[in-house]
Amino acid sequence: MTSAPGRRSSIFTRLLRHGFTDPSAAERLLDSPGLSTVRNDPVLLDALGGTADPDLALHGLVRLLEAQDGATDRQELLDTVIAAKPLRDRLLGVLGASEALAEHLARHPRDWQALVTYEPRDLHPGVEEFERGLADAAGPVALRVSYRRCLLSIAARDVCGTVEVSQTAAELADLATATLRAALALAEADAPEDAAMCRLAVIAMGKCGGHELNYVSDVDVIFVGEAAGDADEDKALRAATRLASHMMRICSETTVEGSIWPVDANLRPEGRNGPLVRTLASHLAYYQRWAKTWEFQALLKARPVAGDLALGEEYTAALRPLVWQAAERENFVADVQEMRRRVVANIPAAEVDRQLKLGPGGLRDVEFAVQLLQLVHGRADASLRSGTTLDALKALAAGGYVGRADTAQLDEAYRFLRSLEHRIQLHRLRRTHLVPEDEADLRRLGRSLGLRTDPVAELTREWRRHATVVRRLHEKLFYRPLLDAVAALAPGEARLSAEAARERMVALGYADPAAALRHLEALASGVTRKAAIQRTLLPVLLGWFADSADPDAGLLNFRKVSDALGKTPWYLRLLRDEGAAAENLARVLSAGRLAPDLLMRAPEAVALLGDGDGGGLAPRSRASLEQEVLAAVRRADNAVQGVTAARGVRRRELFRTAAADIVGSYGTESQPAEADQGALVDLVGGAVSDLTAATLAGTLRAVVREGWGDTLPTRFTVIGMGRFGGHELGYGSDADVLFVHEPREGVSEREASEAANKVVAEMRRLLQAPSADPPLLIDADLRPEGKSGPLVRTLGSYEAYYRRWALVWERHALLRAEPVAGDEELGCGFMELIDPLRYPPGGLAEDAVREIRRLKARMESERLPRGADPKLHAKLGPGGLSDVEWTVQLLQLRHAAHVPGLRTTRTREALAAAREAGLVSEEDAEILDEAWVLATRVRNAVMLVRGRAGDTFPTVPRELAAVGRYLGYGPGHAGDMLDAYRRTARRARGVVEELFYGGL
Repeated sequence: MTSAPGRRSSIFTRLLRHGFTDPSAAERLLDSPGLSTVRNDPVLLDALGGTADPDLALHGLVRLLEAQDGATDRQELLDTVIAAKPLRDRLLGVLGASEALAEHLARHPRDWQALVTYEPRDLHPGVEEFERGLADAAGPVALRVSYRRCLLSIAARDVCGTVEVSQTAAELADLATATLRAALALAEADAPEDAAMCRLAVIAMGKCGGHELNYVSDVDVIFVGEAAGDADEDKALRAATRLASHMMRICSETTVEGSIWPVDANLRPEGRNGPLVRTLASHLAYYQRWAKTWEFQALLKARPVAGDLALGEEYTAALRPLVWQAAERENFVADVQEMRRRVVANIPAAEVDRQLKLGPGGLRDVEFAVQLLQLVHGRADASLRSGTTLDALKALAAGGYVGRADTAQLDEAYRFLRSLEHRIQLHRLRRTHLVPEDEADLRRLGRSLGLRTDPVAELTREWRRHATVVRRLHEKLFYRPLLDAVAALAPGEARLSAEAARERMVALGYADPAAALRHLEALASGVTRKAAIQRTLLPVLLGWFADSADPDAGLLNFRKVSDALGKTPWYLRLLRDEGAAAENLARVLSAGRLAPDLLMRAPEAVALLGDGDGGGLAPRSRASLEQEVLAAVRRADNAVQGVTAARGVRRRELFRTAAADIVGSYGTESQPAEADQGALVDLVGGAVSDLTAATLAGTLRAVVREGWGDTLPTRFTVIGMGRFGGHELGYGSDADVLFVHEPREGVSEREASEAANKVVAEMRRLLQAPSADPPLLIDADLRPEGKSGPLVRTLGSYEAYYRRWALVWERHALLRAEPVAGDEELGCGFMELIDPLRYPPGGLAEDAVREIRRLKARMESERLPRGADPKLHAKLGPGGLSDVEWTVQLLQLRHAAHVPGLRTTRTREALAAAREAGLVSEEDAEILDEAWVLATRVRNAVMLVRGRAGDTFPTVPRELAAVGRYLGYGPGHAGDMLDAYRRTARRARGVVEELFYGGL
């Protein structure tokens, strides 16, 4: 039938209205011989229009008609489709959703009759029904055909909405069970002697074990074998292994009818490196001694499905008690969460946003959260021990372990995501969890889920909405009920018992769960707006605290800060509304003592942790710091007030630096940990050194102004030495300095000297005076004559001393000298004076080299603390800071006169210059730099964790774990950290032996 030129046929318009995207092609198909008699039948068009993809359904129907043996069979099919609504909906629904099943029907054209039956027992088939459906399969090829025929009936019920998604998943698991049994029967029939020799049980794991299988998924199994009767155990296990391998091949291998699905036995003890079949005793021994946390998590879903079911039940009965003891393992929650993070990290970047299963807000987030709660509370509550995610979630809600509102949202989201996953896989029966990008695929998926107005936009919107819900709730699910346990709830609302709350806190790593629950009660109880915001924040904060080495300290510190700032209008708003602030605060409060102590002295500094106007965590320049300090000193009424203001700025900026260091070391959910450890070392060293210089400048100004007004009788400058001059100060470092003065014109030497000494004494007194702010200790012991010499000298006095008396170690110390405060011109004059001393034009004489080596050896033997492990001493031990710095400084003394790049006070810069000049090989330079950075990080970590300086790793386990966390080692890996330090230091010491004590 041809329409008039320029006009569309009425059938074309009707096809568009019924959802066809290619009406012209559909018209041609409807005009084909098989359908021409019913091309205008409204029943057929309405049914096609009701499918996920009308074009695909029509194409599949034409192929099926063409595949029938003759005209009689074609007419029988066509008559049934037109007359029988159940068959019509089922058949066309499958053809419109699955190219793969349409292909199966075209190859096996009589299988459509499997969809005719519409009896009550057909609506909910189980293992027995599927076993009957597979009973006639005499070999692997026939088994595949029978399997697809059974799958056809499941898909028909699914796409027609006869059953909901959890029932579909259960039917798929039951079909898998029947298929495993049939495959094992075929394997046993091929090897009856093997079958007679052993007992073999097939334990389903994963989604099959949990009764929630996908259309296309690996079927995870574990095999248990025993000798039958008096058979030899070794021979029986070999026989069982042959049977198990054969069964796996029957299911997994590709034939002319394709494959069924891969059978994966890698969840067995030792994975693919372990034996395929073990005895029950061997399984038990492995799990008792060697199994990791994730292996117990996997056993949650273990279920005997095939073979010797009695042996399978023995297996689950023997291992079940071990599963429910897993939550008592050290670092249990951290292990589970780390495994989840690894899964996400391994997703290719291009796929993360389309990953329905493994990505953030995906199916695995729900499953991990539910399993975590099951493992924590399932030991005491047997009602939680279901292997099925939705059943377990329902039981958790009934027991008060999860809030009802959260349960309802997660249940809805999980069902939607599983339905979407089913429809994606059903199309071509391929194992995928990626949401497609093609618009036609998205349109088919949206229509298959009942989204008909604008399928693509509606599907995308619904998917993102549910993923957002999951992402928001999956971690809070573990923490929110803890708040409900200590807060007033609506009448009738179930909540955690006190014991269940305690169990959960212990699982999170809290050493004192009772105290932690009291803190939660104090923070979250009541009906005030403050308590309501805390109840919103705390579920997330608890998770971040648990990710640290000391959750107790994190929660206690948060309570202290909240008590101090709770009445200020901006504090809770900052944490609630600024994305980074809450996580940054949680990291800082639980990383050790130093940063919380600094914050507690002035809690308003928490504003620095936000994204907005608090200034952020980026360190400020020396110029801006000095400008602020000097302005504060000018506003002060006297020197005490001025220095107090300067020390307050120093405390705040120390907190900023520590917070930036902690956040950079830990990383956040949006920003991974800083990969360049040297950058963090440089950040701390530069920031603390600049801050110390600004503090000294402000203190000097305050003292001079109070004692002499605007002008001191002598010009005065402060020279930074050691780590201070090298821009490498740590959190606990003293300020090594030299003081230089030069009398002003008309001022006597005596008057100038008295004034300079008074300035020094007053600066030291004010900076060390007891205060809420940390003291700044000034160390002038590197001056000429050491502690016996005058604190302050004139430039001429320094020149006379150095010209006549300077020892090698004093010239060595001057390598790090740099003006930091006071008279700039005088500072430059001092640098001109010492440059020939520290960069000698002719290099260093051999006797001077020998003296430096002798001093270094004596220092190693005399200054190392008694009882300290030299191999773990970050400063004086082999390969530590001293080794690297003396090696670099010896290079500077010998070569800086003709290698300008070596004329720097900074260790890493000098090492890089030595490498550029060919004085050190690239490999040796990298080894020394890595060791120096690591040793510096260790010292910074010890100060952050313990709140006091130290050069060795802590011996208290929790403090050692906190140092490890700062250095990037997860829970339980402190030993790895120590091994890595020894290894790095050992390599560095080898280079030092060659360069410092060798030829150089």
